[in-house]
Amino acid sequence: MGRNTRKRRMPLATKVTAGAAALALGGGGLVWANFYASAHEDGGHNRTKSRGAQVATINCPDVGQKLTKVPRQARRGVAKELALLDRQITDAYTRLAETRQAQAGDAGYVDNAILGPLKSKRTATLDRIGININRAGGTAPRDLGRFARCQGVPVEQPDGDDGAGQDQDNGQDQGGGGQDNGQEQGNGGQAGNGPVADDFIAIEDVQPNSRNLPNGLAANGDGGSTGSFTTECGTNENALRNSDNVIVAPGVSNGAQHQHDYVGNQANTAFASDEDLANGETTCRNQGDRSTYFWPVLRIQDGTQDIDQGQPGGGQDGNVGKIVAPTDVELKFVGNRTSDVVAMPRALRIITGDAKAFTNGLNNANTAWSCTGFEDRQVTDKYPICPEGSSVVRTSAFQSCWDGQNTDSANHRTHVDFVEADGTCSNGFQAIPQLQVRLVYDDIPAPRIENGQVVNPFAVDSFPEQLHKPITDHNDFINFFDEDLMNEMVDCINSGQDCQ
Repeated sequence: MGRNTRKRRMPLATKVTAGAAALALGGGGLVWANFYASAHEDGGHNRTKSRGAQVATINCPDVGQKLTKVPRQARRGVAKELALLDRQITDAYTRLAETRQAQAGDAGYVDNAILGPLKSKRTATLDRIGININRAGGTAPRDLGRFARCQGVPVEQPDGDDGAGQDQDNGQDQGGGGQDNGQEQGNGGQAGNGPVADDFIAIEDVQPNSRNLPNGLAANGDGGSTGSFTTECGTNENALRNSDNVIVAPGVSNGAQHQHDYVGNQANTAFASDEDLANGETTCRNQGDRSTYFWPVLRIQDGTQDIDQGQPGGGQDGNVGKIVAPTDVELKFVGNRTSDVVAMPRALRIITGDAKAFTNGLNNANTAWSCTGFEDRQVTDKYPICPEGSSVVRTSAFQSCWDGQNTDSANHRTHVDFVEADGTCSNGFQAIPQLQVRLVYDDIPAPRIENGQVVNPFAVDSFPEQLHKPITDHNDFINFFDEDLMNEMVDCINSGQDCQ
């Protein structure tokens, strides 16, 4: 079985205040709110600070990533319960945001009024997940209940010792002190849940070739299968968007709690079957490509609202501002540095990046933000501020090693993997064409940092508790190339041609 994560020494860095537990890695949801404390340690020096608005979080284990063995017939039922866990975190976030005064006046309020009830709800949901698995002939983990408890903790941005290290330092200097800056501002953003000034960096301040996440490794190179296949599917001119996710939360309306842009297949809803998708219309120029490509939308938080301001996935889930569609979408499949590639199976599902990377840590993060004219400078945990005449760019490189058997897996990770550093696939996996997605946005004005605050920021849609952090960017793909076109793609890549 292939790995679904890569070990790194860069967890979320934490700042421990009096009475707060250390941040547990692998958490599924950090919920930020005002949490009253009169003193804390800062930078190794004891200092007393009177603050009525100190940032705090709730850290809940991401149960979905821990369930690697779920019988097929139980997966839809388990997915619905996992979506309910996400909703429970969101509800806790909302309650935290609405009870700041009560928290300031009662040191036990968060534990008694928020964490306690949340644990009870999660316990019941986890019990149902276990029942679903056992009834389908599987064996549920005996200790599922240990994932019920959530912790209230303060948190900082991920440490910059790996990945975008240079970018992290620059961003903190620019923002006036990283976490302290965020505390003074609250959670920032038009809806009060991000982004903040420290989430942005001028692209000129990013060192070239500094991004070093292994997930960013391209599969192809000078050897092996050197060709490419480009498919043209438009820029979502149809404005097809919803807050579903048919991969992670099939059968659950608003399962993503944020809006996605779709190109390619037009039958995308949470309730679409494989047959629905196979028979759906497509925006792709080559009608043999009925694959679905989707990613969270970008919004400009300039005080305006979009049509979903009061709707699930939009304003109800903290996603506010004007949606901006990409002006250019490039979908390219490339080969492997050491071998030929094999055809992808019909209905293969791949997710790259992690919508909960701000709370889960960087194991599955795969973000690349840049600007046109500066694409040798990429950041993982900052939004770029592009100079005049330059446009925001988002790029994603998908996993390109497949286990040879499964089109999906229980946690949507373990059936595919990234190549090793030398370009090979490990654990008996087979090389498949690697999808690379490049999105360009000409219509995003550069945000400004004024007095430590960001003016007119843009941000990716996210789960509310993820605070619209750039590290949570992600991209999704379901393969519905017809057999002839898929074989044409494979032949093209293996023979070193560039086709479309």
